[in-house]
Amino acid sequence: MKNKSVLLLLALLFTVKASAVESKLFVDNWLFKLADSTNMSLPNYKDSSWRKLTLPHDWAIEGDFLVTNPSGESGGALPGGIGWYRKHFDINDYSKAKRYYIDFDGVYMNSTVYVNGIELGTRPYGYSSFRYDITKYVRKNGNVVAVKVDNSDQPNSRWYSGCGIYRNVYLVETGNIHVAHWGTFVTASQNGNVNIDVSIDNTCNASEKITVRNSIVDSHGRIISVASSASLVKADTVTVNMQRLSVNNPSLWSVDSPNMYLLRAELLRGKKVVDTYTTKFGFRSFKFDAASGFWLNGKNMKINGVCNHHDLGCLGAAIHKDAIIRKLSILKDMGCNAIRCSHNPPAPELLDACDSLGFIVMDESFDMWHQKKTKNDYARFFDKWFERDLTDLVVRDRNHPSVIMWSIGNEVLEQWNSASADKLTPEQANLILNASHDASSLGGKELSINSKLTRRLADIVKHLDPTRPVTSGCNEPSPDNNLFKSGALDIIGYNYHIGNIKDVPHNFPGKPFIMTESVSALQTRGNYIMPSDTIYKAPKEWWLPYTDPSFMCSAYDNMHASWSSTHEQTWDIVKNTPFVSGQFIWTGWDYIGEPTPYSFPARSSYFGIIDLAGFPKDIYYMYQSEWTSKPVLHLFPHWNWIPGQTIDLWCYYNNADDVELFVNNVSQGVRHKLPHEYHVMWRVKFEPGEVRVVARKNGNIVREQTIHTAGAPDHIRFTADRSSNTHGGLVFVKAEIVDKDDNLCPWADNQIFFNVNGEASIAGVDNGSQTSMERFKANNRKAFFGRCMIVLKTSDTSGEIELTGKAVDLKDGYIKINNISY
Repeated sequence: MKNKSVLLLLALLFTVKASAVESKLFVDNWLFKLADSTNMSLPNYKDSSWRKLTLPHDWAIEGDFLVTNPSGESGGALPGGIGWYRKHFDINDYSKAKRYYIDFDGVYMNSTVYVNGIELGTRPYGYSSFRYDITKYVRKNGNVVAVKVDNSDQPNSRWYSGCGIYRNVYLVETGNIHVAHWGTFVTASQNGNVNIDVSIDNTCNASEKITVRNSIVDSHGRIISVASSASLVKADTVTVNMQRLSVNNPSLWSVDSPNMYLLRAELLRGKKVVDTYTTKFGFRSFKFDAASGFWLNGKNMKINGVCNHHDLGCLGAAIHKDAIIRKLSILKDMGCNAIRCSHNPPAPELLDACDSLGFIVMDESFDMWHQKKTKNDYARFFDKWFERDLTDLVVRDRNHPSVIMWSIGNEVLEQWNSASADKLTPEQANLILNASHDASSLGGKELSINSKLTRRLADIVKHLDPTRPVTSGCNEPSPDNNLFKSGALDIIGYNYHIGNIKDVPHNFPGKPFIMTESVSALQTRGNYIMPSDTIYKAPKEWWLPYTDPSFMCSAYDNMHASWSSTHEQTWDIVKNTPFVSGQFIWTGWDYIGEPTPYSFPARSSYFGIIDLAGFPKDIYYMYQSEWTSKPVLHLFPHWNWIPGQTIDLWCYYNNADDVELFVNNVSQGVRHKLPHEYHVMWRVKFEPGEVRVVARKNGNIVREQTIHTAGAPDHIRFTADRSSNTHGGLVFVKAEIVDKDDNLCPWADNQIFFNVNGEASIAGVDNGSQTSMERFKANNRKAFFGRCMIVLKTSDTSGEIELTGKAVDLKDGYIKINNISY
């Protein structure tokens, strides 16, 4: 019944949008070339030899990892450059009585757009969404849009950015009087009151009286509240119509029950509807309290969040709804309830998914202000563009119920009076950001220019959205931090510095607090550094180099960066300190770039709870045992070692009094967690066979887990995340090397070659290794600690998909998937 309700709502959404305003995905039949010429903007330019593709597209992810690529390892060691996109199009129902717009959700970076040879403008910030009015430049047939994308000035980011038109594009047709771009602002309270601002754009030469009719639609497609009022809309102006509606006993939006509603705003000239605009929203209330932390709908709760960069692993920066939902769903299953958009405006699809799946969002604007962190980053555009980019972010995203707070910056150097990173490499800048700074570099008695800038940014946000608090991720905990001294931040946010948390109530009386960024533990899935009860810092101090020939980190929770702490240590503070609203762990998933603590050939991060291919690391189950009520029993590592070798076995568990370990049916003792402990450990000698852990509650066995010593690799086992998929969707297939009894071979690194027959193609391959130099766009991949991942993209034709995997001395793997149309 729930699925039927969702389909009804989606059907209604499509119907009302089609009635007066059309927003069409404009992503098919684009042409691309990695080259540069001023002639490429001309309508008659000969582009027949260009590559044909479908957007979104990221050309960098198709390249090779090279130490000579100017992005450096912090940028993923992948190529940049200048690329051009062109699209030929007709407008079948063209009319001079209509307005035509082209909307870009994001282009990285320095995009310049031309229509029929006319330059429309340039947007340097690669994460901003923007619109161009193309009404004066288009005709019925023979139109050409050309987009130059310049990502040649590198390095310009501290992580992998991607290159190209990596988010969706839309062609929008409206009447001459219509709801403006992002033209609604809906605020809905827990008690059912709804305030609605509708911005009406009149592009005509005469004023008109327009009636605005607002209807609220529930998840069953029923209209449950309606109001109308008239506005005199002056010529060539935008007029705001304000209304107030109410809904009795609304179903509230929460992380557990993310209930959504639809606002249908209709513009009427007399009795004729001239435009219809729909907005999804939710009813909820929240507050941040200086003593008790975060409250949602009257319930005190912890924000159990993660930071995430925007790349989708082997798919690169090119967004796909299925990949975003997979990413969030795996986090949700862990118990995660919040996302920090690190450190830039997110894709609209991410916020839509957070709305529907139930994630709290910290929506973030910038990683730097005036002071640059890398040679060619956004700081060079900040003065000219910050107001426009920040405004566009807030106006675009302020109707999402998932968005709970705005962040105006991350670790900006304006925290201090002077903290130049201009002459540092990106890797050095990352480290020095978290180093101690002398008190003389902090704010004095007078309000500094950096404090005034903080106020300016916060004022922009509050003017556009007075309903949400403003914060910033700060790694200077002193109250003399210029951002804190401004008084403009509603929530004090620390990045790390857990030793300073106890002083927050004294240093910031009456101010709520959250860990905007935490942990920065370092882990490679499947690699275990023993003894496991020794903590390893990498590097030991920020200014010292760190080397290890393996280029791997420990999958026990016993390794972290010099400025940070372990997962368990940080969670213990968050869990047991009532005024801490929660945390955003760095990071939920590994991401391309920033391979702390290593340099090339490392090319992706070690910070994630989940690796780049989407395989959870062991720490995932610690959070699941703490953040959910699901029964958890997770014993690790594997049981393939050298006879007689001393092995540390850890276990995460919940809903049990104690756990007992058996090696080949011989007890190794009973363990139970003491207060402030989150795992138990046994130190045993390896002998081939099996290890078994038993969890008991009130003396009764409630769960068991057994790990067998794997034999010789025998065959490839495929497991798909779904047995069927819709046209154009993604299917994620796990490939594992197993023995004849189907036990995972944890040391296997076989090269597997994939072949697809039927209605799909390979969109990418990965294995979670932070140092693999294999291309993401390929038909083969080495297993990494026994596993790798294949991503299939289905075609637009229904039919069967057959995936086969082959490797030397292994039996083939095979799986069949259906590609269907709903």
